[in-house]
Amino acid sequence: MARLPVITGIGGINPAGRVSFHHSYRRTVIDKLPLKDSNETYASLAALMGVLEDSSLDSSKKYINDNTLVRRIQIFDPESIACHSHASIKTKNGKPLEFILTKRQVPENLPQGWILEDLADGEVKVTLPSSSELLFPNTRSSLVTSAGQVPTGFDPGSLYQSRSHPRGLQLTVFAASDAARSTGLDWDGLRKIVRPDEVAVYSGSAMGQLDTDGSGGMLQAPMMGKRATARQAALGLCEMPADFINAYILGSLGSTGAVIGACATFLYNLKQGIDGIRSGQTRVAMVGGAEAPITPEIIEGYRTMGALADDATLRELDSAEYVDNRRACRPFSSNAGFTLSEAAVYVVLMDDELALETGAEIYGSVGDVFINADGFKKSIPSPGVGNYLTMGKAISLARAIGGDSMVRDRSYIHAHGTGTPQNRVTESHIMNEMAKTFHIEKWTVAAIKSYLGHTLAPAAGDQLSSALGTWKYGIVPGISTIDHVAEDVHDSNLDISPEHKEIDSQQTDVAFINSKGFGGNNATGLILSPTVTRQMLRARHGSKKLQTHDVRHEKIAETAYDYDQESSKANIPPIYHFGEGVLEGTDLTLTTDEIRVPGFEEPISLKLDNPYEDMT
Repeated sequence: MARLPVITGIGGINPAGRVSFHHSYRRTVIDKLPLKDSNETYASLAALMGVLEDSSLDSSKKYINDNTLVRRIQIFDPESIACHSHASIKTKNGKPLEFILTKRQVPENLPQGWILEDLADGEVKVTLPSSSELLFPNTRSSLVTSAGQVPTGFDPGSLYQSRSHPRGLQLTVFAASDAARSTGLDWDGLRKIVRPDEVAVYSGSAMGQLDTDGSGGMLQAPMMGKRATARQAALGLCEMPADFINAYILGSLGSTGAVIGACATFLYNLKQGIDGIRSGQTRVAMVGGAEAPITPEIIEGYRTMGALADDATLRELDSAEYVDNRRACRPFSSNAGFTLSEAAVYVVLMDDELALETGAEIYGSVGDVFINADGFKKSIPSPGVGNYLTMGKAISLARAIGGDSMVRDRSYIHAHGTGTPQNRVTESHIMNEMAKTFHIEKWTVAAIKSYLGHTLAPAAGDQLSSALGTWKYGIVPGISTIDHVAEDVHDSNLDISPEHKEIDSQQTDVAFINSKGFGGNNATGLILSPTVTRQMLRARHGSKKLQTHDVRHEKIAETAYDYDQESSKANIPPIYHFGEGVLEGTDLTLTTDEIRVPGFEEPISLKLDNPYEDMT
């Protein structure tokens, strides 16, 4: 029987705040929470944002609300973006143009028509023809001023020795540390019971690190009169978030990788993690994604595609003279495009036996993730049929696990919900047809990009963290940025609403997480509730083992709670082991049967079965 991938921890950072302990989820439904819970999340955000300690929490709430979620761009000044303007110049009366440079400033290869004359003190007089082509330093205003950004004042690079790390990797270090600590587990203690190659890490960024400390700076350097650094090419790679977790946070020796699937990247990597656990090759997996795409160049690139909601279109939608940045993303309503965002989200998975043995938190479990391409397409960004396949398979597996009523009466869906005119039609049709096919009268639809924007690689991680929060607090976030459902949306069997919906979390068994990635990268994840997960664990392992787990869990929960309380008072340094515990080949103990690694009690087994025995 396949092992069950149990969710034992989740953490990260997105525009709603710290992901662990449901804080980012709680920010999206904060108006519906009991005062105690909302104040805890406000306190967490205040610490994250560096709100002055002498400010009362009540006086800080408006500032916190205004400086979280989707809002006007703050990472750079959208009214003053550095650029160059091309110009053809000529002198008056056709006279040559003369100017002076130092010899160090003279181009290695002279432009056509330049004449040089040496002067004193290492200077050179340059004479140009009467006309020439030049680039002038200039600034421009962004036509898009809305983005989802991590809370104002939060600086992940200041919490550890970030050494010019790209922003996406800074977010990774914080997020993976948050996820690891959210488990409450002693990770050094895990080394006593888990083999070194049984811990896996799967993570990536859809676009790589494209800011000035990554590939973006490397590509800009020649045109900016600068030199590329030794770090930019390496740190710009898409799989670098996984590499950082292995090298500096977990010290993992197990399977690793980054499966890139555009906006479905998180689910692609989640699939890798659960497949390893179900097969028995992996016992612990950290899975997630990180993205930091809020740069002028990336925003302009998506805008020219017609994908982003620009200011002019938003004003037109509202018949207003101002831009409502907060409502830039409007899934399934009259809308203008998606809203780019940044985040890093990670989930910790364990096989069911290890989760019980360690007393780990049981947030839920992953039934499966289904991935299908679109087949032949009219164009790369156009939608196709692949998402019908992924959603149909996910629903069918839920039926196989819990029967028709699990799907019909006890499920809801986190839509991809980007806020584009095309998505509102195509994804609503998929969901509505599936609801009709499987006899769901009014399928509850959540679309949290309305709060967070589109974080690209970790987007499904945002959806997953929201689903886990719903099982804790019984509230499905409404699509608060909309005031109506667009006429071309297919919603005869869907419940799409701007209002939060209260549910019985004990009677809501399944959340479907849907992703529709650029290029035809479709994925749908089946997430099982904590209640269903515990029922499955009891059926497999018996009530006695579950009771033993619950006793062990008390200490784990206390450790996790202490971390949450400490983090809600001040930003604490993330886990970052730079230059610590580095191993060389001479440190290993090698035999024909096993490899022993210092720091791990269990060896790596080399007793491998022949998988092709019937062929040899």
